[in-house]
Amino acid sequence: MHGASSAPHSSRKPVKRDRPGRPEGSGDNASERILDAAEEEFAQTGYTGTSLRVIAEKAAVTQALISYYFGSKYELYEAVFIRRGSLISDQRMELLRELQESAEPVTVEKLVHAFLGPALALRAIPAGRRFLRLQARLHTEPAEISYKLRKQAYDASTRAYVERLQEMFPDTPMRDLFWRVALMVGAYMYIFSDSHRLNELSQDICNPDDDQEVISQITAFVTSGIQAPPTSTA
Repeated sequence: MHGASSAPHSSRKPVKRDRPGRPEGSGDNASERILDAAEEEFAQTGYTGTSLRVIAEKAAVTQALISYYFGSKYELYEAVFIRRGSLISDQRMELLRELQESAEPVTVEKLVHAFLGPALALRAIPAGRRFLRLQARLHTEPAEISYKLRKQAYDASTRAYVERLQEMFPDTPMRDLFWRVALMVGAYMYIFSDSHRLNELSQDICNPDDDQEVISQITAFVTSGIQAPPTSTA
């Protein structure tokens, strides 16, 4: 797979609140245990269905320690999403820069691989798969939660890819390009969410656990769509 990088790890350090003293039970890896436990719970039951009590039990910490590191439930959810989401976006931008600086021509296929590669790499580890399920579930969360996080994590990098496509296809209106990139996002999120629906529907003819099959099928589908004649006039 072109430009695939190793699965990202956290780059966001928890913000320790301005409170006196550190609660009992804290340790060097307590914040990571909290993030991992929260990621698992949010991916399974969603934002509303997840309680800080259950996260604290799973992480073997107190709720006071969660508040110490992350503040509110929403701030914890934000930290969980951004620690991997922002790295996906950063890696996409780096892969795009590499393509633009390369002496080889930039093709739609290479752009699709660069865009999907960081998320596809997450499927190699259980924690990454949990995050991808959480990301898919984000679209069913309340707008006041989901819009802000998607914008914070992905807007800049996604727009950069749309702008690069506009340079490649100047006769295709931006409206069409945004639609086509959004449809690519929808396709990969459906497949990456581990719903197993495709296995059942195809009676196991298709194997969405095979990374090479996934990237080749999505690339063929998306490339044809991006290169299709314009449907918009402006």
